[in-house]
Amino acid sequence: MPVSRLGELAALGTSVSWTCSALFFSAAGRRIGSLATNILRLGFAVIFLSLATLVLRGHLLPHDASAFTWRWLALSGFVGLVFGDLCQFRAFVVLGPRLTLLVVSLAPLFTAALGRVVLGEVLSLQQLAGMAVTIAGIALALTAHRNTVRSAAEGHWSWRGALLALGGAVGQAGALVLSKYGMRGYDPMASTQIRVIAALACFLVGFTIAGLWPRVVAGLRHSGGLRYTALGALFGPVIGVTLSLVAVVHAPAGVAASLMALAPLLILPVSAWRGEHVGWGGLAGAVLAVAGVALLVTG
Repeated sequence: MPVSRLGELAALGTSVSWTCSALFFSAAGRRIGSLATNILRLGFAVIFLSLATLVLRGHLLPHDASAFTWRWLALSGFVGLVFGDLCQFRAFVVLGPRLTLLVVSLAPLFTAALGRVVLGEVLSLQQLAGMAVTIAGIALALTAHRNTVRSAAEGHWSWRGALLALGGAVGQAGALVLSKYGMRGYDPMASTQIRVIAALACFLVGFTIAGLWPRVVAGLRHSGGLRYTALGALFGPVIGVTLSLVAVVHAPAGVAASLMALAPLLILPVSAWRGEHVGWGGLAGAVLAVAGVALLVTG
């Protein structure tokens, strides 16, 4: 595998992992609620990452990271896994999943802009064209995608929901750029561990202040919810986030973010299998996004 394409392949792997995690977290949320799922997923992720780094690096915790690395990766964890995720999850409720993902699909544009300002990354014309085509394909597919019977949970356009979804997009973009800035050659899996530990610490404080622990205790008693949460944590905060850091190390942040944004398209076959109507617009959007991916990977 050419090292020059490792970043793009890792970004595509991130999309696949995040698609799987979305399915598992949806199943968990239906059983134990989104709040319990949110904090338990990070708890499982810390356990999985600690065991993995112990085997692969000989360190249970990332104590070999510098203060610089801890500071910027912890900030990245807060921006992405706390602020960004909370905004996006709330937008799902207010705006609905389709419109939320439509707004969040703008994350690559924010990532490219931040990458230019913070990291000095300049994209080629082909990479910029690939980003534009990919985002257009995602937008077309999400705009065309409807359930055969419109659900009450689909949501309606509102500025509050749009701002929440925009916060999710900015959180994703900021987290990627801060991660790339803070890693500076440090191990991607240990970097993910720092991000997850920081996010979990924020949630622990927040849950304590808000008195939400009874919901977590109730979730711990539901074996099915725990199983789906653990699987979601494995594919999301562990495999997916680690691959995303590999991606931004070996590819420009904007390019990596564009490829990671394909998760909503990858879930369309599952939607069709469940009996939802995808339609020609969804298929056309998928084809357009694949063309954009080809431009990005060969750029």
